[in-house]
Amino acid sequence: MTDAVTVHVPLGARAYDVRIGPGLIDAASGEIAPLLARGRVTIVTDDTVAGLHLQRLQDGLRAAGIDSAALQLPAGEATKSWPQLTRVVEWLLEQKVERRDVVLAFGGGVIGDLVGFAAAILRRGVRFVQIPTTLLAQVDSSVGGKTGINSVHGKNLIGAFHQPSLVLADIGVLDSLGPRDFLAGYGEVAKYGLLGDGAFFAWLEDNAPKLRDDLALRQQAIAHSVAMKAGIVTRDETEQGERALLNLGHTFGHALEAATGYSDRLLHGEGVAIGCALAFDLSARMGLCPQETPSRVLAHLRAMGMPARLGDIPGDLPDDQALIALMGQDKKVVDGRLRFVLARDIGEAFVCDDVPADLLAAVLRDARD
Repeated sequence: MTDAVTVHVPLGARAYDVRIGPGLIDAASGEIAPLLARGRVTIVTDDTVAGLHLQRLQDGLRAAGIDSAALQLPAGEATKSWPQLTRVVEWLLEQKVERRDVVLAFGGGVIGDLVGFAAAILRRGVRFVQIPTTLLAQVDSSVGGKTGINSVHGKNLIGAFHQPSLVLADIGVLDSLGPRDFLAGYGEVAKYGLLGDGAFFAWLEDNAPKLRDDLALRQQAIAHSVAMKAGIVTRDETEQGERALLNLGHTFGHALEAATGYSDRLLHGEGVAIGCALAFDLSARMGLCPQETPSRVLAHLRAMGMPARLGDIPGDLPDDQALIALMGQDKKVVDGRLRFVLARDIGEAFVCDDVPADLLAAVLRDARD
């Protein structure tokens, strides 16, 4: 069996480890026990993850003398909402969770974001452990302390920075993902190469098609992605500068998610993939990056079987101006100006708030074909 590797996130008093490897759900009791003041944890998960993995997690905890209670929520993006946040917080209070206790967020990015936010506001902050069960959550949302819920006005507009005490990324659990969910998570993996590591992107061009079947390559891709994010978060925890680069593709992607009603028409990682392709197209049209670079990005996404253009989204979309208006609700808007993460080449991203409106509209128009 492949041994787990550790990526440390050195944030002083809020430092923690990200453990990456197979079998970590079964070994969770030994990983979590040093954090516990008493032999009890609470678990928040969703119906899908509970049906596949909850019994295994609870059995392992019980065998180590750790009691647990679990709350199951509906699966899906709609769960990142005020009603479900209220439900989680009130349930945790019913369970008499204390500030020294540990809450386990057991699921994908929706559960991690929601439970992390609940932990941030419960008793003004309780500890939580991320046990991400999707590729997207393992490489991105479980690391860095961004927590929150969605609003009718946009995605992730309500939340707090609250770092986990530990992240357990069981790469074996990804075998239970369907092909579409696995690929959606891959959109965030590719993003890391595109924003800051051209050599990693070249490695992905050679190896990404094998990540589904090769556990060692999967671990390498996840660990490299997490290490990149950990470095950026350490330098800019609350997104005052460099951390904004992690939003490559997200200004477009979040608008497309809103336009599709946060539904299964477009998964988050698919929106990021399309957004990355559009960001490089826009960069080339603005004369910022070589003209051939967007084609390379598009070719890789196509080779992976991922959506890469607006025309790949099923159903009708709002017109270009309506999509641009949706971008105006993005958290990255400053003084009313849209901010995009653009690129000078693969691996050389930067933040730009001076995007010509006609070029932006042209990128959206041409991506509909």
